[in-house]
Amino acid sequence: MPTVASFLDTNILVYAFTKDARAVTAQQLMGSPFVLSTQGLNEFANVARKKLKHPLEQIEEAIEALSKLASTIVPMDQQMTIAALKLVRRYNFAFYDALMVAAALKASCTRYYSEDLQDGLIVEDKLTVINPFR
Repeated sequence: MPTVASFLDTNILVYAFTKDARAVTAQQLMGSPFVLSTQGLNEFANVARKKLKHPLEQIEEAIEALSKLASTIVPMDQQMTIAALKLVRRYNFAFYDALMVAAALKASCTRYYSEDLQDGLIVEDKLTVINPFR
């Protein structure tokens, strides 16, 4: 797995496909190499369908575009679940946030872009959480 410094959380993906004021920043983050996880793609599809009310065809196109843009997509497996549980214990993350952070660590990312976690938090002395909308 090639090393790319930036991991994008689901909220970044969602904003990139909206007319929200944060869309420009989200799209700029996608202009540099980035890593995603299969969980992020699945969460994006769910939000795009239920909250954004995008038609399935548009969601499929977005998933295909994101998959082509991403340098790496980290798959989820049982080892990721165990790693996430350890992160929950150590940092008190919500479980699904911990899964995303575990994916970023597995990909050796150094930056985790999200508005959901504490800006500036350093996880495992390797990964810095950055809220790009601050």
